[in-house]
Amino acid sequence: MRAVRESRGMSQRDLAGRAGLTSSAISLIEQNKSSPSVASLKRLLDAIPMNLSEFFSVVEQDVVPKYFYAPDEYIELSPQDAGMGDGAARVSLRQLGDASRHALQVLHESYPPGADTGPELLSHDGEEAGIVVSGVIEVTVADQVRVLNPGDGYLFNSQLPHRFRNIGDVPCVVISACTPPTF
Repeated sequence: MRAVRESRGMSQRDLAGRAGLTSSAISLIEQNKSSPSVASLKRLLDAIPMNLSEFFSVVEQDVVPKYFYAPDEYIELSPQDAGMGDGAARVSLRQLGDASRHALQVLHESYPPGADTGPELLSHDGEEAGIVVSGVIEVTVADQVRVLNPGDGYLFNSQLPHRFRNIGDVPCVVISACTPPTF
């Protein structure tokens, strides 16, 4: 985070003011002493401006185009300790390839029991869709809340405030897509 902030010529105070956080919170994040929720990280990056995909992208140096990816080649987008409070289970948002090179972003999402995307609702440009592979997930979009089971899906304008929360007793896995890749 520090390198990105400094490359944009921003002080911690500037970034904190734009993101609605304290300078001390930015300092703790940059020192890896604190991990923001997915929603807080998104607010920080929006203040830069930069999307999660750009922040975590790995520059592909291959001369030959890459079309296939093994699970260990996905790019982890979620912060180390996203979720609810201290000791909460970690949300995993793994991106297929470098979305900054494509018009579509595909994610393999894992939500341990009790995990969520944070107390703040997410909002970004684009459209988002997903299908629950296993477990259950509570999805909030604007003023609608629905519990989705395996095989259920969602599709919405990502500018609408939204949140994902595993309310079940087992991990939940979702395969999702966003176009354009703005998350």
